[in-house]
Amino acid sequence: MTPADLSRTVLHAVRRAVDEDALRAPVPARVRVERTRPGGSGDYACAVALQLAGPAALPALEVASILRERVAAEPGVGRVEITGPGFLSFTLDAPAAGDRAVLDAVREQGLAYGHGDALREEILQFHHAREVRAAVTAHAVRRLVAAQGARVRVSCEEASDPDWARLGVTVDAHGTPPVPLTGIRPAPAGATAGELLERLGPDAARWGLLRPAGHDRAALGPELLVQGEANPLFRVRYAHARARSLTRGAALLGFTAGHAPYAEPVPESESYAETAPYAGYVQHAGPAPHSESHAARREGHAPHTPYGEGPLPYDGAARPLLDLIADHPGVLLAAARHRAPDRVARQLEAVAHAFFDFHDSCPPLPTGDEKPSAAHRARLALAEAAGTVLAGGLSLLGIRAPEHL
Repeated sequence: MTPADLSRTVLHAVRRAVDEDALRAPVPARVRVERTRPGGSGDYACAVALQLAGPAALPALEVASILRERVAAEPGVGRVEITGPGFLSFTLDAPAAGDRAVLDAVREQGLAYGHGDALREEILQFHHAREVRAAVTAHAVRRLVAAQGARVRVSCEEASDPDWARLGVTVDAHGTPPVPLTGIRPAPAGATAGELLERLGPDAARWGLLRPAGHDRAALGPELLVQGEANPLFRVRYAHARARSLTRGAALLGFTAGHAPYAEPVPESESYAETAPYAGYVQHAGPAPHSESHAARREGHAPHTPYGEGPLPYDGAARPLLDLIADHPGVLLAAARHRAPDRVARQLEAVAHAFFDFHDSCPPLPTGDEKPSAAHRARLALAEAAGTVLAGGLSLLGIRAPEHL
């Protein structure tokens, strides 16, 4: 179950409670669930009971109890707790199944992973000054809200700078609008589009303009062109290129990502942990020495647990990457609602960082005399999903994601 699935599940529970007359309150348009903060209970939490308590004329704890019994019965939800004044905390059942659902969604939706229709009822009109950062920001915001289903139009106070087209910027109308429109007003760049293009080129210029929050000054120096990990743009694009190279390398070795047994027969001389998909960090996560599965391993066979059915050891370096990919749709929606493309840039930086941590701990490609295994197929699936998320996010920012760097 993904965070979006859980949000829909809770919303469905609210609707059922209202239909059954157990709760008399308007059904919200959406329910926000958030990952539990450190020290909290469960995997996710939401405050919908507190939100509905007033309209329902009931204590928040009572509303939470009404919803808990309806959510707890849903598939994929292991436990629902009520904490504090009425928060609902959810522990998801079979986390590996949720991880697989996320990876499946990325593979099926491709670059559109995280797009949705939450803003489908909105008709938006943005207006900006004849200034390059305002123009680029408005263009990125246009792409973000359109990806969530909104219809959008952008206008500029004066005629567009011809160099804006080289930055991918389009404007629908010019001049002073007859009615006030939503203004896009980031701190000015202090340079023209032509100057930025000459110094940085279109991709680095767009990243430099969009990466800082709108109220912060944009850093537009030569550091944006540095080919090293100190440059966040390079790191993001290099992570994408590396993910794509893993796919090419796997093809040369004759294997692809996909659902497969995550554990294969293990010779008695080998440690089972060395063949698990995320072997770099599951060595201490195995069963007790006298368990049935341990006995099977001593006989030279790992327990037969299909990738598509059983649990996977998604811990350590893989967990942050999986969580970031699962949270990606929520990040894109929040960026659209807040007109904040910088949120997408920060998300991509976090994904790139988590990707390299995962890649270094659990190489998706065999090394030395090692043969491709189900473990490598599982790792490759996660690496490819990260590459897709990075490419899709860069596309929304209007920045190319090269296959090679």
